[in-house]
Amino acid sequence: MRSFLKLEQAQPNVITITEAMTFEDNAAKNQIWYRGDSYELDQLYKQLPHSNINFWGATSTPGQEIRKIHTGIPGLIVDRLVDITLHDMNDLDFAEEKQGNLWEKIAEDSNFHDQLQEAIKDSLVMGDGAFRISFDPKLTALPIVEWVGGDRIEIIYNRGRLKEVIFRTHFTEHRRSYLLEEIYGYGSLTYKLYRGETELDMSATEYTANLVDVEFDKSVILCLPFKIYTSPKVKGRGQSIYDRKTDAFDSLDESWSQWMDALRSGRSREYIPENLLPRDPYTGEISKGNPFDHRFIKVETAMGEDAKNTITLQQANIPHESYLSTYVTALDLALQGIISPSTLGIDVKKLDNAEAQREKEKATLYTRNAIVTALQDYIPRLIGMVLNADSVLKKEPLQKVKVDVPFGEYANPSFESQVETVSKAKTGGIMSIEASVEELYGDSKDQTWKDQEVARIKAEQGVTEVNVPSLNEAANDFEIEKEAEDAEDGDDRTEDLSHESEGSAGTSTDSE
Repeated sequence: MRSFLKLEQAQPNVITITEAMTFEDNAAKNQIWYRGDSYELDQLYKQLPHSNINFWGATSTPGQEIRKIHTGIPGLIVDRLVDITLHDMNDLDFAEEKQGNLWEKIAEDSNFHDQLQEAIKDSLVMGDGAFRISFDPKLTALPIVEWVGGDRIEIIYNRGRLKEVIFRTHFTEHRRSYLLEEIYGYGSLTYKLYRGETELDMSATEYTANLVDVEFDKSVILCLPFKIYTSPKVKGRGQSIYDRKTDAFDSLDESWSQWMDALRSGRSREYIPENLLPRDPYTGEISKGNPFDHRFIKVETAMGEDAKNTITLQQANIPHESYLSTYVTALDLALQGIISPSTLGIDVKKLDNAEAQREKEKATLYTRNAIVTALQDYIPRLIGMVLNADSVLKKEPLQKVKVDVPFGEYANPSFESQVETVSKAKTGGIMSIEASVEELYGDSKDQTWKDQEVARIKAEQGVTEVNVPSLNEAANDFEIEKEAEDAEDGDDRTEDLSHESEGSAGTSTDSE
């Protein structure tokens, strides 16, 4: 068959795809979306290549400008996810109390809670970032923990393992711009100063005059990259939740702006004869309208014998239901896979019933679980790194740090359905009181409270606990009773013998 049909093997094709933006450019674009300023979005998309077909990149015809409105949904998504995650974060549980006390001092000194909030926000918006640890005896004797966003770092890997992280800081001194690179590696911290493409000595600026390279234990690195999702474009970097969603956000803004533009264009119009037009009370000239409040249109005065000069009012018919359906569909696509509309306080009950809303709430739960999993992995590593950095500074041996990061249950609107499910299982006899309390409250309550709650429920239901003796206990009780009876019999025999001895003694006396 091959020789008859002369089949030739396919030749590999060369396909070249040009990426639109680098990781840093994409991070900057996502930051503008998070800021939520329509003026900034308009400037951004007019500078991006091939963005003239987007709503924010399009330019209106002169004289027919439309108002571009930003809904602010991208920023609200990130803020709510950060709030519902950190709100349920409980106190850290250390295996050693001494380590916990030291971390509390460091966390309070570095304002770690706010930095953790910033880290989650930047990771969701830009993709990733890194914590770095530094020392400044002029400020504090404790290690300083700082968060740096992903747009200011470069992460270098060696065969999938972290090699070093480069932190870049731009600053201006004496009207000149400089770039400082802080290279954090295992056992080393080095600095490089640039002005343009030229490398300078560290003493060239006052800002870097006191910075010197440092070497320490090769097993310790004083930084930790943090990410929630993994980027499919840049290996080893994080992915923003805005990636793959910016077009949906653009369409959402377009649908809302179109609706509002239709409302403005569909305002009522008054057709007024010239002799009835409003005039300036001082000059007598006809008042001029503007595109915003232009409500009347001049018509010629009727000059007929029976003609009447009347004002005619016309109102446009705006298809509100069509605009609403378009807006809800665009909103659904923008939030799909990230967060539930009900989490943001959006009421779409006109299209969804209560059961559908509870199912959509799972999207928020899945995203929150991804954030919680990342925090439970990275926070213990960061704390161990900080405490060991303090040990290196004090020239003490490295220590093993064990810490647990507990999170409470997400109090979503479907808690009622969870209560209903647990109640059915309890009534059906397939779940105990202890299991039902544990399922309902989980980590949101400590074990002591849950034990007390179980005891209260049992007391209200009239359930009492009675210790049932085992066979061994019964045998032991029988042996004890038998020993007691033997002891009583022995006492009785002793008394009888004593009486007999007294009687014999009396007889011998009498005989004498």
